[in-house]
Amino acid sequence: MKFYVIGDVTVDHLYHLDRLPAPGREVTPKRSTMQPGGSGGTISVTLARLGHTVTLAARVGDDPFAEYALAEIKASGVSLGAIQKDPEHLTSTITVMQTPGGQRAMISDGAANRQLDPAKLKKRDVESADALIISAYSLTEGPQREYARGAIEIARTAKKPVPVFIDLGTGAVEKVGTGLVAEVRGADYLTLNQHELLALTGTRSLSAGLAKLAEAGVERVAVKVGKMGSVVWTPEETELVDAVPPEGTVVDSTGAGDTFTAAFAHAVLSGLPLAQAARVANAAGALAATAVGAQSKPILAGDLERVAQTK
Repeated sequence: MKFYVIGDVTVDHLYHLDRLPAPGREVTPKRSTMQPGGSGGTISVTLARLGHTVTLAARVGDDPFAEYALAEIKASGVSLGAIQKDPEHLTSTITVMQTPGGQRAMISDGAANRQLDPAKLKKRDVESADALIISAYSLTEGPQREYARGAIEIARTAKKPVPVFIDLGTGAVEKVGTGLVAEVRGADYLTLNQHELLALTGTRSLSAGLAKLAEAGVERVAVKVGKMGSVVWTPEETELVDAVPPEGTVVDSTGAGDTFTAAFAHAVLSGLPLAQAARVANAAGALAATAVGAQSKPILAGDLERVAQTK
């Protein structure tokens, strides 16, 4: 299958700490590393490793970090035909501080990603895809937002409409708030976690949040609910899909949500019902968390096929 992905590529600086530092205090990490990351990059790499043809639309700076940010994207065979280079803005970086108890703080700079030039969007690239996947960070601000909006319009009005998957992120919701609902109502499939659902809809419960999305016209939702797994929702049904324990120890959750989204899209387009697709996605997200770095753990089709065949 062929996917067109719009999202960020970044260089992630990861710090594993016993505790997050208090204001004005200094802490020493238990482990630190630098890894390629970003929602668009991680979704693209995961889909390519699952055997799909993938084109990624993103923008990097004309700087040494650009090559590093694109390293796994290139290695996995993702097409770089829609990657843009920015002569003025730096390649995006993210600093992630994470504790063993699951606390996490991040410093994120959209940088070159937000400057993705909509004039370079090619209609035929979207129309020829089997699915369009958009990270909601692409819908927050700058030229990148117009690029993503344009791609959604092309997908929806194509002679053969292209299904649209939109994946939220905490930073995207915090930046735009409930106004982001207007941007994601064009999704055929929306993936997000429980915190993002409540912040996006301004509600206090999962059921109320899903009702708000229904009012906005969203009809298929997968909500990541941590150790419980995920909840799939349509106007006709709601189902809790249990988590799938990974083969290995969970060491880093960076990129696990993006891996979930990629595997969910893979499973849906493979013809699986939503609940089974969410189970496959649960397994992929858990596997991703057994390696340090968003793109470090290869998720292969065989891994997910075994999950799909189990009850």
